[in-house]
Amino acid sequence: MAAGVDSRQPETQLPVHFCDSNKKGIPMKIKATVLLVSTAAVLLLAVGFVNTARAAGDDAVAAVTKLEHDAVKADLSGDKAFYVKLLASDWTGGDSAGQWFTKEAMMKMMDDAKNNKFNSEKISELKVRAYGDTAVATYKDTYDAVVQGEHRSRTVLSTDTFVKIGGVWKQVASHSSQAK
Repeated sequence: MAAGVDSRQPETQLPVHFCDSNKKGIPMKIKATVLLVSTAAVLLLAVGFVNTARAAGDDAVAAVTKLEHDAVKADLSGDKAFYVKLLASDWTGGDSAGQWFTKEAMMKMMDDAKNNKFNSEKISELKVRAYGDTAVATYKDTYDAVVQGEHRSRTVLSTDTFVKIGGVWKQVASHSSQAK
């Protein structure tokens, strides 16, 4: 080979409008179509995921809202069976008098209706927020009751935490503080 002479074979050139800039032979129209279809698919999946999550969140909010209203009915009727089903086995609750209770202690209290009963109760400002299989309910609870033999008539601010366990919403924690 003589100096300065190029011995490489000439490249086959496709028209510029037909190929990409890397000259790999993949038509630009096909690349653009694949990119457009892929982007659309990702966007549709994202929208579907958001709508599914929103629907699940709406279902959780509705379920926990119903449980909170049913709890008022259970309080007024002394329905221990409702709480046996609602409270998780390791539930703890703090009341507005500064005491902690376990599920076991709550069940014993409900057996003593003379010293533990609700005369009236109304919840307001209920707000439920869902986070997947967890939900938090906050509300005002105004009641007149006897708790461990002590008469209480007050309004409390309450927070209840729920977790969906085995497809069933269970209350795992509760806390109330007296409103001012």
